[in-house]
Amino acid sequence: MFIIAVQFIIHSDHVADFKDAVMKNAAASERDEPGCHQFDACFNADGTQCFLYEVYDDEAAFGAHRASPHFNLFFETVQPMIVERRFESYERPENPYKAK
Repeated sequence: MFIIAVQFIIHSDHVADFKDAVMKNAAASERDEPGCHQFDACFNADGTQCFLYEVYDDEAAFGAHRASPHFNLFFETVQPMIVERRFESYERPENPYKAK
C-alpha cells in the first residue's frame, strides 16, 4: 500500500472553507477512485491544523488521484487558505502476522 501524509497549517479566517473543501475531496476520493482505500482528515481543536492520512493501492493510484477533477478543484480552492503544507509518502508492507 502507498500511504500519503499531509499536514496543513490554515489561515484562521479560512478554517470553515478549508474544512468544507477537504471533506468534499475526501468523500469524492473514497467514492470515485477504486485505488483509494482510505482518506481521513483530522483537525486540531481550533481547526487551523489539518492532518490527512490517505491509503492507495500504489503510487499509480495516487497519481490518478492527483489527476482527478475533484483533487484539482480542491488544490486550486485551498491555495490561498494555506500558511504551510508538508507532504510525505510511505510504503506500507503487508504484515504477515496480521490476523486475516
